Amino acid sequence: MFEFAWPWMFLLLPLPLLIWYFVPPLAARHGSALRIPYLDDFSAVAADEISINSRKLPLLLLLLGWLALVTATARPAWVGDPVEVSRSGRDLMLAIDLSGSMMQEDFQVGRRRVDRLSATKAVAGEFIKMREGDRIGLILFGTRAYLQAPLTFDRKTVKQLLDESFIGMADQDTAIGDAIGLAIKQLRKQEDRQQVLILMTDGTTTAGRVHPLEAAKMAAQEGLKIYTVGIGAAPRAKRGFFSRRIAGRSDLDEKTLISIAKETGGQYFRAHNTQEFARIYEELDRLEPVEKELESYRPTRDLFQWPLLLFLLLSSITLWLRKNR
Repeated sequence: MFEFAWPWMFLLLPLPLLIWYFVPPLAARHGSALRIPYLDDFSAVAADEISINSRKLPLLLLLLGWLALVTATARPAWVGDPVEVSRSGRDLMLAIDLSGSMMQEDFQVGRRRVDRLSATKAVAGEFIKMREGDRIGLILFGTRAYLQAPLTFDRKTVKQLLDESFIGMADQDTAIGDAIGLAIKQLRKQEDRQQVLILMTDGTTTAGRVHPLEAAKMAAQEGLKIYTVGIGAAPRAKRGFFSRRIAGRSDLDEKTLISIAKETGGQYFRAHNTQEFARIYEELDRLEPVEKELESYRPTRDLFQWPLLLFLLLSSITLWLRKNR
């Protein structure tokens, strides 16, 4: 269907007529610039030189050009039939631990040995990419919790902010309860949307003003579901020639993380390596599917460029005729 975005612009159509009627010609305002004593002697010559076509054609072209210009200003467009699309109704907040223990290199990405934060970035970045249609937010926490990215559909920016984070950015300790509290504060502003927090940490609470279990109870009251992810390889024993040494280190408080998930109706996952990490996000995709809500829109194609092009063409022809008559 053909429509105009600004149809009131057609009110400008009589503007040239109003200017001609109300504004006196230049000669009438300033008087004649040249007096010819024997005007009758030139009348026959003037009649021969100025034909009817040469007088009327430029005027007709100017009127058509003005009509084309006003039509372009009214923004004509072709509006198609309604198309149904779906969108997500889910808010996802990621809370990433940046404490000093995340520096431990017990993960492997490809053939490289990397620290826990690098592994988290690699897998969480892919997870963010896959959540098309969801609003994603990012919380970084250490001794304190900081909102790095509010809820947004701009997944590219969230991923960039995650990639730019570094260990110690929020100090060296771990404030799990404060991270949950900050998520509650941010998600509380949203109404009628399913809300999920994915909390990733490799340690136990050593800082913060709110105890993690108290924060979990508040989250449950607000309807916030928390999935907790324990990061880091489990300690394993290796024997040397003269002694027994421990490879890997974990201060993970799994009991608290399990309680947080259970209190809020979420689930706890353990990530010993990048393969398990990737499977956790696959499981989260299954547990928290992207819910679809149907919306409709009508595709619109602008057509203003065609009358604008016609105006430029008619103006060029008019100028050429005036110059060569």
